[in-house]
Amino acid sequence: MPLAAGQQPLVLRAGSQSWSVAPSEAVVLQLAAGGLVLERGGAVERLPQVSELWLEPAARPAGDGADFQLQQRGYRGRLQLLVGGSAVRAINHVPLEAYLPSVVGSEMPASWPQAALRAQAVAARTYALRQRKPAAPFDVSATVSSQVYKGVDAETPSTREAVASTRGQVLLYGSSLANAVFHSSAGGSTENSGDLWSQQLPYLVSVPDFDQHSPVHAWEQRLEPEQLQKAFGEIGGAQRIEVLATTGSGRVRQARVIGPAGTLVLTGAQLRSRLGLKSTLVRFEVLAPELAALPPSLPALPPLSSQPQPSDPEAAPPVQVPPPSLLAIGRGYGHGVGMSQWGAHGLAQRGQSYDQILRHYYRGTELRPYGTP
Repeated sequence: MPLAAGQQPLVLRAGSQSWSVAPSEAVVLQLAAGGLVLERGGAVERLPQVSELWLEPAARPAGDGADFQLQQRGYRGRLQLLVGGSAVRAINHVPLEAYLPSVVGSEMPASWPQAALRAQAVAARTYALRQRKPAAPFDVSATVSSQVYKGVDAETPSTREAVASTRGQVLLYGSSLANAVFHSSAGGSTENSGDLWSQQLPYLVSVPDFDQHSPVHAWEQRLEPEQLQKAFGEIGGAQRIEVLATTGSGRVRQARVIGPAGTLVLTGAQLRSRLGLKSTLVRFEVLAPELAALPPSLPALPPLSSQPQPSDPEAAPPVQVPPPSLLAIGRGYGHGVGMSQWGAHGLAQRGQSYDQILRHYYRGTELRPYGTP
């Protein structure tokens, strides 16, 4: 795990031990038999009993640069390294308002209108605060499983402006933080939370989307036999997929997969996961096998007769028709609940403000400074 200091000197601490890390100095931590190995300045040191390390600025950080680098990517704040088993877990401890400019720039193009960026900033702030887990090692992940966070490289003046201009603002429903989930593109209408998850929240209801200009508003994905075999190995692949039930917005609630060795009934989420689909707002068509896969000439049809025909040992073998490919035809990208990011862009282009965008996608919520009743 390569580490490096940013513009300021750092201190690496492990229990009662500490090491100074000069600006731009590189440090490498590696797991090895018997513990952790620290490499710095050509020197190698074994740390057999260490289960936790901290990398933090030696003095108060200054400027907009990164405080440290982890695997060639810059971050602010402090880095906690938890050593366990065969892995080292890296946790970035960073103030919320310093974290958000990167999230906004990681989740949306920084060139988008300020109204869309500000709506994203409020949604991301609300989501992060709602996900706080004081007893857990960390609150949110840096991937789409929570919200994407790529460090200072994702920040721009426009994303910092979006965060600063909405500083402290969150979405409340009643006295509670809203579950301000979001996704890329809804494909025409968002989804009721209760149609995807176990609970229907009153503010996460299906609303019209404004993502018609999105590159994933409509899409097609060809599913080849090899992929279908891998996705549905227990039934030998898929010859066709039938949608059995849909939600009010048209997303797959349940589908039947018919394969050579049986059938499967899956939820829309399971189907999307197995096939790597952009969304569950999808239908399927069977593509006829390519003509080139057939022999150049088909055997002649047997004469019409009610009498059984003698077998011919020199007759051509039966034609082996290859398994079909399927075509997934869908709309949108993501789970479809809450704010559509491309829809927010579309509304911003129509002149809507960030609070109007938020009210559209999170019905009945209120925009307030965090901590106010």
